[in-house]
Amino acid sequence: MLTKLLSLFAFSLFSCSLQANDFDVVVYGGTSAGVTAAVQAKKMGKSVVIVCPDIHLGGLSSGGLGWTDTGNKAVIGGLSREFYHRVWKKYQNNDAWKWQKREEYGNKGQGTAAIDGTQRTMWIFEPHIAEAVFEDFIKDYEIPVHRDEWLDRESGVTLREGRITSIKMLSGKTFRGKMFIDATYEGDLLATANVDYHVGRESTETYGEKWNGVQTGVLHHGHWFKKPIDPYVVKGDPSSGLLPRISAEDPGVKGAGDHRVQAYCFRMCLTNHPANRIPFAKPDGYDEMQYELLVRVFESGWRETFRKFDPIPNKKTDTNNHGPFSTDNIGFNYDYPDGSYERRKEIIAEHETYQKGLMYFLANDPRVPEEVRKEMSTWGLPKDEFQDNGNWPHQIYVREARRMIGKYVMTEQDCLHQRTTPEPVGMGSYTMDSHNVQRYVKPDGFVQNEGDIGVGTPPYQISYGSLVPKEEQCENLLVPVCISSSHIAFGSIRMEPVFMILGQSAATAASQAIDNNVSVQDVNYETLRKQLEKDGQVLEYDGPVRGGHRNGVSKKTLKGIVLDTDDLDQLEGWKPSTSVGAFVGSSYLHDDNERKGNLQVQFKVDLPKPGRYEVRLSYAASSNRASNVPVTIRETGKPVTVTINQKKPAEHDELFTTLGTFDFEEQAVITISNKGTNGHVIADAVQLIFKE
Repeated sequence: MLTKLLSLFAFSLFSCSLQANDFDVVVYGGTSAGVTAAVQAKKMGKSVVIVCPDIHLGGLSSGGLGWTDTGNKAVIGGLSREFYHRVWKKYQNNDAWKWQKREEYGNKGQGTAAIDGTQRTMWIFEPHIAEAVFEDFIKDYEIPVHRDEWLDRESGVTLREGRITSIKMLSGKTFRGKMFIDATYEGDLLATANVDYHVGRESTETYGEKWNGVQTGVLHHGHWFKKPIDPYVVKGDPSSGLLPRISAEDPGVKGAGDHRVQAYCFRMCLTNHPANRIPFAKPDGYDEMQYELLVRVFESGWRETFRKFDPIPNKKTDTNNHGPFSTDNIGFNYDYPDGSYERRKEIIAEHETYQKGLMYFLANDPRVPEEVRKEMSTWGLPKDEFQDNGNWPHQIYVREARRMIGKYVMTEQDCLHQRTTPEPVGMGSYTMDSHNVQRYVKPDGFVQNEGDIGVGTPPYQISYGSLVPKEEQCENLLVPVCISSSHIAFGSIRMEPVFMILGQSAATAASQAIDNNVSVQDVNYETLRKQLEKDGQVLEYDGPVRGGHRNGVSKKTLKGIVLDTDDLDQLEGWKPSTSVGAFVGSSYLHDDNERKGNLQVQFKVDLPKPGRYEVRLSYAASSNRASNVPVTIRETGKPVTVTINQKKPAEHDELFTTLGTFDFEEQAVITISNKGTNGHVIADAVQLIFKE
């Protein structure tokens, strides 16, 4: 009898164990998207579990990225906005201000105030505060979390009739579910389920994009060498070999696709408050030769070392990459997306050694300019952050890895409003931002970085189809992080507020798929939309954006012949923007008030017939523009140069200013130069109107 009772007890425990691993929704990944997905599933009455290789929840949001890439915060709603509200509540407690008084902190954020008292949100924060908010979410909604659990990527996904039935971890734990959400930065679940994905950059032809593929000669953010830098160990001697961290590979043809991935780094939290500072230590494996190229950058006169030490509360920073040689470890992450766990650990360790070594080098090496070395020596790691990881961030910044090829692929056309995005489930608004992808030697023998792109976008919609695989591949998987997107569109989508938005939307769809016993591809969109809007998601936006303009004006709506900078090949040194003023097309170009006398943009306008044309120029007027921009018009006779004051508002349609009326035959050539100019020079569009 006793034996029978013990057997029944053992069977009962076994059954409970099985039941404990059966859920409506299984979320794989402890990122910010994973947390919001789990919370939303629980709010919709579903049983849910987070299974993750992470120890700490929140991914980059709790891993050092406290200087939030908000874009237009008006399109951040739902649980994503609740996260920033909960951060605000944490900082209402005086105990949160340990090293600094609240009134001393200021209120600077990225494109928005750090603290929005009216909306009761806070967009800038310390890592430990963010992690506490994510843990509060889990506690408040009683969500089980299995940490340090790694998907068996060889045979850990069981598929039956196009559906995942269970996932198995390397520990042997198995989790069964009706719906699965891959919320990892790497896309391991989708890949193991044999869902199509892409790694690297697509060509410009793949989706008809301008900003994808290899972008040699395109230099946007200033993360490039502004003066010629010799790449060789012995200057001028190619036989001496290349300096470390310069590739000997050919960069590829402009516009071609490749396998390369934009650079990763750690978003370091630093402090210069003595009571909380740990000085930079020399890491194991330190090699000062790895930073020889930086010495040459300093020799060229570059002094922007501290430009991205962005302030967060309590005298700390979110320190990000800035400049041609910085925390981005360019070219050392190509194996990461598809790499084994062991290979990824090697890559992460190499990145950690590189970045810790960089900090030690800047603070100690005598070849570093004294003023830089002296300032860097006042900084260090904060004692009260990442305390179980040597005060170093626990999450590397995986800016992109795999990207699913799903039911709908988001491209730059969606981000720039060049097509209608179907079935929106969230919005993005940040610049299409790719960090450098490679560092190579140009044909002239000097070193250059490639891949750094920053193209402004208006608020845009993200399609539900980009969260789901093709139906024939998997019917019960949603992917809110490694979404179906081109490389350049993902450059905007990849922001943490957006991941939280998409995590919530994915869980809403998963719950409705369960309720209606349908595949994720067959979820009724109108029903989904109603629930999303009820829960505070923002799916449409027609309000103002920074600078007061929603989007550029389509040239198709303008009279005459219009040639826009979108129609030109990108020219070296010119940078796109949408920040200020009215403009034509997706963006305008500016010279960043640098390289005076070396930059020009030339519009060659083919004419339908010879005659006399009024020539107009669009330049997104603003107070920081040059007042003496030379514009040369080549007509039938001698070239004529007109000086334009780009501070002055436009004369026509809030866009164009007349340069004059000129005689042309087959082609008009209008050239904008920054020679001798006294401010930012803008190139946007030209308009020619036939007179006679």
